[in-house]
Amino acid sequence: MDVLNALVAFSNFVLVPGIAYGSQLALGALGVTLVYGILRFSNFAHGDTMAFGTMVVVLVTWAFQGAGISIDPLPTALLAIPFGILVTIAMLLGTDRVVYRFYRAQKVKPVILVIVSMGVMFIMNGIVRLIIGPGDQRFSDGERFIMSARTFKEMTGLDEGLAIKTTQGITVITAIIVVLLLFWFLGRTRTGKSMRAYSDNEDLALLSGINPERVVMVTWIIVAALATIAGTLYGLDKSFKPFVYFQLLLPIFASAIVGGLGSPLGAIAGGYLIAFAEVTITYPLKKVLGYLLPETLAPDGLVQLLSTDYKFAVSFVILLIVLLFKPTGLFDGRAH
Repeated sequence: MDVLNALVAFSNFVLVPGIAYGSQLALGALGVTLVYGILRFSNFAHGDTMAFGTMVVVLVTWAFQGAGISIDPLPTALLAIPFGILVTIAMLLGTDRVVYRFYRAQKVKPVILVIVSMGVMFIMNGIVRLIIGPGDQRFSDGERFIMSARTFKEMTGLDEGLAIKTTQGITVITAIIVVLLLFWFLGRTRTGKSMRAYSDNEDLALLSGINPERVVMVTWIIVAALATIAGTLYGLDKSFKPFVYFQLLLPIFASAIVGGLGSPLGAIAGGYLIAFAEVTITYPLKKVLGYLLPETLAPDGLVQLLSTDYKFAVSFVILLIVLLFKPTGLFDGRAH
């Protein structure tokens, strides 16, 4: 029975949050990987693109809530996501036309585009904070839990309860649907195949009659959708605070690089690896060990390898290790 209690406690605080967080990172890393694989630069503005898309979703959600529109027991934000995606598409296509297109035409080195994306990042960050403010914004509504800890205890008779939040369930289901749609699009549609061809060999793709500007446009549209969905799912699961999305850039890039930059499959694997590493290393094991060990050996302290304040440091360390020993990542992406 104590082993079951320990397993439930571990699932409650590590397994379930890790899967949800991993899904959010995977969707974010997919956006970074697409830009790197097709447009050939590391987009440092991706975290703030997520913040921008989520901000639009938050504002539309508030408008719906004010008008009494809801899809209870699900969060109203799910209705607002399409509006967020459309506005983010317009913003990214506008940014590409005003900023990135000029540098593409000049055939500048990728490092120049990286620096330009940092400028875009600071501008976008300022716009988001100016419109919605720098503080925490809550926009989640509907049923809070798919299963509450109390219900689980009553069902099983265990001392430890397992709580699964509605947002965690939505995150995992949405991530699966989005990933399947993306892989179908890249593998089965003519546009998706032309994007892959452009990514593999730009000169050969141009000789084959592929329109580069169309490939760029479709890439930004997909990136806008991925960023908005990932940002909204993260905001629903935690809360929306613009600066947190800037900080998320590190684990998202770590996920993309660990998996292999340019590899969509690698981005997904990297997302879950980074998420579980962060959650496991910063989780206090006192409760789990209390169930598993005899009372005399039960720990007094939290048995926590690192404080949650250092969770982003975990992804940084993993990133360094991978860059030192396998620079192409787990799934052999492009060398960087």
